[in-house]
Amino acid sequence: MAATLHTFASGAELAEKLATAVAEKLIAGIAARGAASLAVSGGSTPKAFFQALSRKALDWPKVTVTLVDERFVPADNPRSNHLLVAGNLLQNEARQAVFLPLYQSAATAEEAAQLATTATTAIKPPFDVAILGMGNDGHTASFFPAGSNLSLALDAATPRGIVTMEADGAGEPRLTFTFSSLQDARFLVLHIEGEAKKTVLAKAESDGEEQEMPIRAVLRRAATPVDIYWAP
Repeated sequence: MAATLHTFASGAELAEKLATAVAEKLIAGIAARGAASLAVSGGSTPKAFFQALSRKALDWPKVTVTLVDERFVPADNPRSNHLLVAGNLLQNEARQAVFLPLYQSAATAEEAAQLATTATTAIKPPFDVAILGMGNDGHTASFFPAGSNLSLALDAATPRGIVTMEADGAGEPRLTFTFSSLQDARFLVLHIEGEAKKTVLAKAESDGEEQEMPIRAVLRRAATPVDIYWAP
């Protein structure tokens, strides 16, 4: 299904409009099912969006927030997505949300992935909202080109849950939701900013292998059409 591109004049405008759209989806989920779920990504891009969303008035105790992916590092590590979300999203109104982290204290990333898979079964699929990012190498979530478990992660037949990923561009071992966990979110967003990312997106939308640019798997095969939010 074709993705829809939403273009904004600035990152600040994008952050506010995306926060409003996400809040509306969460409110609708609560009204329809009594609860709602939100999976978010890390990086520097979503900070302003997180801060805008944190101020939205909705029934936050009925919202479960989790991470699309995480580094296998403790929550107090400066590189953890948990720390980013705690400091920017789980504030203000949103401090009342339920947060399910992916990092688990375990001897190996594989054990942590198993524990996180069990913990996140508390979220009834599909996600109401999943917000993805994209790297300049075409990765999304922790689906890295040449990643150790990339084929497993991208296979639609792989069960919902968390798998590990190691790759040259990833730094630490990663924990990531599988493609099957994310691709049918009721509101599936790719949040990117800058001309460089728009160039990467254009390449991703052209012919080529998913293994080369894993974002292609989402753009081509997700059950939910992707809404792309972009600002220069």
